[in-house]
Amino acid sequence: MSSLPLESVPRALPTPAPAPPLTPVPSPDPAPARLPSVGRPVRWALTLLPLLLIAVWAAADWRTVRDGTARLATADPWWLLAAVLCTCLGWVAAACVRQGAIPDRLPPGLLLASQFAAGAANHVLPASIGAHAVTLRFLQGRGIPLARATASLALYSLVRPVAKTMVLLVFVVAYPELLHLGELVPDGRTMALVAGSVAAGFGTAALLVTTVRPLRRPAADCVRTALTDVRLLHRRPARIIALWGGSAATPLLQGSVIATVGFSLGLPLSWAQVVLALLLASTAVGAVPAPGGIGPVDAALVFTMVAFGAPVGIAAATVVGYRVLTVWIPLLPGALVLSALVHRRVL
Repeated sequence: MSSLPLESVPRALPTPAPAPPLTPVPSPDPAPARLPSVGRPVRWALTLLPLLLIAVWAAADWRTVRDGTARLATADPWWLLAAVLCTCLGWVAAACVRQGAIPDRLPPGLLLASQFAAGAANHVLPASIGAHAVTLRFLQGRGIPLARATASLALYSLVRPVAKTMVLLVFVVAYPELLHLGELVPDGRTMALVAGSVAAGFGTAALLVTTVRPLRRPAADCVRTALTDVRLLHRRPARIIALWGGSAATPLLQGSVIATVGFSLGLPLSWAQVVLALLLASTAVGAVPAPGGIGPVDAALVFTMVAFGAPVGIAAATVVGYRVLTVWIPLLPGALVLSALVHRRVL
């Protein structure tokens, strides 16, 4: 054994005392902690906003709702059931057109719900702004880039009037005996006004794109994406059928709703006459930026049906009943669906 003294053996180093725990320094800006509490009221406000707008509009136009509902209460229920079926098929056709206008596959259930909700928004804001806004939010929520979603809306807005014009030409060729009414043909002043309005719209858009520099790149991206998607979509038969077939079926279903409502009230016109009256009326004044086309299209539709031989009272009652069935009755359920989609962050 070693004879070294015990004092010479190195002792273990003393363990250092643990450092006191660091006290978290309070953040000088408590705003991030309040973000969830701020976002929740905003989301609830957006959820309740459609219901508030519907309530205001109903209060302002309560007489029309009451009179139209009273007329529908005395109508033939079987024809009204057929009108309800055609109305539901109209939302399916709108969903088909939306799917056909974009290459990405969308969930069918949510797509149909978004179009049902877009119908409520479309009757509140003019020129289909509400429906396009709802659809744009839905597409972005599905992860679709803004350029592609905007190009899809542009393609949707372009194909629908083209398809409706093609349907109108088919009716003109198939039923030439219905076009002997010279008073339905617009005069030269009206044609010049329509042409000037269209030219002014395109000219204003071109001027904004060329003069406002921040709009050039988004506009160029949208046009480039639209051209690419058009070539891609028209190589897929399913998308062609959904896009063009749904667009052509939309005016036929709308005319069928008007015709069945008219038949329930005793309208003495044929289905072809009613559909042709709708095509002529919507083509003549469809460019007027009214919410859901309510107002100008209604007046033109009544005038056209009267020109075809319908009594004024029954024609007006048919249009009012059509609006009650397709606008007012689905309006509250559509607003509730819209609120639910906003609340669940689908939109």
